[in-house]
Amino acid sequence: MRDGLIPNMFPEGEKEGLYHTADATLWFFHAIDRYTEVTDDHSVLEMVLPKLVDIFEHHMRGTRFGIGVDPGDGLLTQGAEGYALTWMDAKVDNWVVTPRRGKAVEINALWYNALCLLGSWLSKAGKSDTARRVTDAAKQAQESFNRRFWSPDAKCLFDVVDGPDGGDDPACRPNQLLAISLKHPVLNPEHWKSVVEIATAQLLTPFGLRSLSPEHKDYKPKYDGDLRSRDAAYHQGTVWAWLIGPFIDAWLKVHPEDAAGAKEFLKGFASHFDEACLGTISEIFDAEAPYTPRGCVAQAWSVAEVLRCWLKLTAG
Repeated sequence: MRDGLIPNMFPEGEKEGLYHTADATLWFFHAIDRYTEVTDDHSVLEMVLPKLVDIFEHHMRGTRFGIGVDPGDGLLTQGAEGYALTWMDAKVDNWVVTPRRGKAVEINALWYNALCLLGSWLSKAGKSDTARRVTDAAKQAQESFNRRFWSPDAKCLFDVVDGPDGGDDPACRPNQLLAISLKHPVLNPEHWKSVVEIATAQLLTPFGLRSLSPEHKDYKPKYDGDLRSRDAAYHQGTVWAWLIGPFIDAWLKVHPEDAAGAKEFLKGFASHFDEACLGTISEIFDAEAPYTPRGCVAQAWSVAEVLRCWLKLTAG
């Protein structure tokens, strides 16, 4: 960790990691929580707790690449010229395809979830003063999130607010589902049903979720051609298998008794197991039928999320 950030990757042959990401550090809180819950091993959490507080402090005062909390509303902003700091990070030469600079919806969902987890862990560790600061930050972020990200006209969430030009991006993307799917959902429950219905109508496919609604002017139905053409489509319509996980988690929060219905969303993957690489799941798919598999033929996060959801829906 450096300056409150976990590196996005370690380039092959290099000694230094690359820290140009706003979400990897926040996903770490989620991972620690999952690990502790499943194993009941609290030693790792105890070991990293001081580092997690350091992450909080760095984000509150601001760190690299414009990543930091806006003191005016408690939301996490990010962005630097020439970088894409979210998971939608395609870049060709100097062209950043989806810069998403400003306050991105899933970054703030992850931030709120991290604050809630950290506040709880600190309280249990007897660190009440720091826990109170973290909890206060979570409350401010949640209030601001619901005020700023909900679009009454679209009945779903803005993808980014307070961009470089002061505008809000109404693009319908799957990122908004994290505001519902995480352990501590930042979005008020009265809006969950609408968001899930819109994601179902515009983004859901048999192999995961489109990265952009077909109704958007920049939508690309196929991931093919040269590198520039492929990267132009990578997060502009291309289906990502891993997104089925957050979708099913969100679906079950709206339809908690409908595990059978949620399981139907996984059926398409069965036909894929002998299609690209035997017995595994590809990274991405074209956004329209026949949903040709593309990218990596055996992608860990695709396999992990489909398997996690299958086990969750068949448990007991």
